[in-house]
Amino acid sequence: MDIGTQESFGFGNDPIVIRKHVDGIKGGVVLDVTDFTDEYVRAGHVIIRTTDVDGVDTYKPMPVNNGAYAALPENYAYVGICEASKSKNEPHVAVLTIGEVNDKALPYSIDSIKAAFKAAVPTIVFNHD
Repeated sequence: MDIGTQESFGFGNDPIVIRKHVDGIKGGVVLDVTDFTDEYVRAGHVIIRTTDVDGVDTYKPMPVNNGAYAALPENYAYVGICEASKSKNEPHVAVLTIGEVNDKALPYSIDSIKAAFKAAVPTIVFNHD
């Protein structure tokens, strides 16, 4: 019996990544996944944003290199956390901006960027059981 694909149901940690949703970007965002090499943008992935000269925001998943978050690209800022796994073929995601996140359930360790992320987005708290 075929019950669906990974894309349909998400990954094992999806239900436990977001511990408390208080607010997020209304209507979600469409991510620019041009340089993103993973097949999925997973729940808990850090989302970044830049604003071009015309005032248009461009959102991207935080770059990953060798299984860890890479450096924040120039002219980008941390904005929030992806709330549910989505295929990069359909990269419309909800972005948590205020709430609590299980830091042990994230797809990549946030330790190397946690201080900078918390300074940029102090309304997201990282916690775990």
